[in-house]
Amino acid sequence: MTGFVSFVGSGPGDPELLTLKAVDRLKRADAVLFDDLSSGPILEYARKGADLVGVGKRAGRPSPRQPHVSRLLVDYALTGARVVRLKSGDPGLFGRLEEELNALREAGIDCEIIPGVPSVCAAAAAAEMPLTRRLTARRVQFITGHDVSGRLPSDIDLDALSDPGTTTAVFMGKRTFPALVDTLLARGLPPDTPALLAEAISRADQRLQRSTVAELAAQLREEPGDKPAIILFGPLADTSE
Repeated sequence: MTGFVSFVGSGPGDPELLTLKAVDRLKRADAVLFDDLSSGPILEYARKGADLVGVGKRAGRPSPRQPHVSRLLVDYALTGARVVRLKSGDPGLFGRLEEELNALREAGIDCEIIPGVPSVCAAAAAAEMPLTRRLTARRVQFITGHDVSGRLPSDIDLDALSDPGTTTAVFMGKRTFPALVDTLLARGLPPDTPALLAEAISRADQRLQRSTVAELAAQLREEPGDKPAIILFGPLADTSE
């Protein structure tokens, strides 16, 4: 008899932002495969005796390859175990969910997806800013800051990103943000477009920094730092009013 896999969104890291369903699955799991940003106090909800396996990926650090992570999920489930795949933020946002889903489907293993608080929503809440505004910011777009090689993706929609009436959230983009801004400024994005750097959201070392896209790009070009971060830019990133 095969087991069952629950893909659980852990939110940005604060255990109080877990859903009741997420806590329930952690308490009943035989094994928890967790991302780096899902570790710490969140794992205290795991059942005593459960296998806790770190499978997180962080830029610039040794990380398990995706096929290995998918194989672990399948192997645990084939023993009949109840498995939680704990993903930071929401499982469906830049978390390679589809690759792991496909591996389970090919193995005939049932699963469920339990959403979590996306880090971008937690960042906006921490900054006390909305993501949309009637008439002036009616669109929100999420992009990844790097491709599989670690570089700025070459196929992003630059016209959409240059739209001054849009809120843009950049995931995993501190190292490539300067190159992105250089390109967008050349396409007409005003250099004084408000920007927010939100690091370690919901954690004890959380840091929010408000500036402009030009200022933030210059800063990150010199020192990107290693804290996980979301970058927001657009009219609503300015909360000084």
